[in-house]
Amino acid sequence: MSADGGATRHQSRERALSLLYEAQMKGETPRRVVDALVVAPDEYCAHLIDVVEAHTERADELVAQATIGWSPERMAVLDRLVLRLAAAELLDPDGPPAAVVLDEAVELAKTYSTEESGGFVNGVLSTVARRLR
Repeated sequence: MSADGGATRHQSRERALSLLYEAQMKGETPRRVVDALVVAPDEYCAHLIDVVEAHTERADELVAQATIGWSPERMAVLDRLVLRLAAAELLDPDGPPAAVVLDEAVELAKTYSTEESGGFVNGVLSTVARRLR
């Protein structure tokens, strides 16, 4: 738990990923999914959703450039969403350090996607992070 008794940032990222997945499956924007919730997500989760909404196009572009020969459409949905979330966080000027973003993304991929997803996500995001430096 965080110092104020709320969700940890890892839990916030997990929740943000689940909301991004729900939006993807429903063909909605993440913001619409969040706005329809009976109980609003914690503050950091809501911030992550806003960051993704603000940076989706650029994040997807960076991921596509880092995966030459492997279009985002061919990726597992959860891998693509983890990459989008992490790339958007890397683009956020107030975001955490790149190492934290990469570690969190790899953990999310390992937990919620395939066995190979952690390495795949790490490789793609390492390339994205280098390009953003």
